[in-house]
Amino acid sequence: MPQTIRVAHSPDSDDAFMFCGLFNGAVGADGLAFVQQTGDIESLNHEARNATHDITAISVAAYAHVHDRYVLLDAGASFGDGYGPTVIVSPTSRFLRLEELGQARIAVPGEWTSAYLALRMRIPGFDPMFVDFKDVGRMVKMGKAEAGLVIHEGQLTAREDGFRVLEDLGASWKERTGLPLPLGMNALRRDLPDPLRRTLARVMAETVAWGLDHRKEALDYAMGFARDLDREKADRFVGMYVNEWTRDAGPRGKEAVRRFLSEAADLGLVPRVTPEFQER
Repeated sequence: MPQTIRVAHSPDSDDAFMFCGLFNGAVGADGLAFVQQTGDIESLNHEARNATHDITAISVAAYAHVHDRYVLLDAGASFGDGYGPTVIVSPTSRFLRLEELGQARIAVPGEWTSAYLALRMRIPGFDPMFVDFKDVGRMVKMGKAEAGLVIHEGQLTAREDGFRVLEDLGASWKERTGLPLPLGMNALRRDLPDPLRRTLARVMAETVAWGLDHRKEALDYAMGFARDLDREKADRFVGMYVNEWTRDAGPRGKEAVRRFLSEAADLGLVPRVTPEFQER
């Protein structure tokens, strides 16, 4: 009887792309059966408190809260290399610069998301309105929030959706640090036996590599998770967050994770932790 490995990721085209090889049977490991589960990233962040899944997508921000349960994998990361979560306002908004939103009500996609933490690091005093990420723009249009923080495909469609962009947090982070903004990682339960952890780290590296090396097939699969994006935009979105950083975070990617969490801890926004990465 194969051992069941529970794997969770968000129902987004970039996550689906990187897991395609695993769930189409191109990648695997003898004696292991991989079971797929999906959930929005904020739900997965909180499920990680109970170590619900053996491998799970997780926000880098959330890792500070569950580092006792999980180690990070160096394959499967989503970095914003000069781009990332975007702060939007209505076209008629009185706000012209991000710093002017210091006391404003901002619709944000989740308390443990890296996007929310990145915004808190920029303007810590704003009033957050926690909503499903798909509702951020709607809250701004309805006037229930003075600004919104969009993630996923909302970053690509903000202007055509009728919003004015105040700042791209990934761009401002890179301008200041020279590093990509670490947003999401894949994490592995630390209480699994070491040989199994190494095997799973290898499998994750192989499924990411398979997607990057079989782009058309992986994108075909990812289109089932692309919501309203056409293929051109889905391809662009996947390329933003599944790339060579995803194949292997490498020393600079790991440094980005350490710096992001260290600066957040300096501001008292997350517990201070030392990120740990599983060896293959």
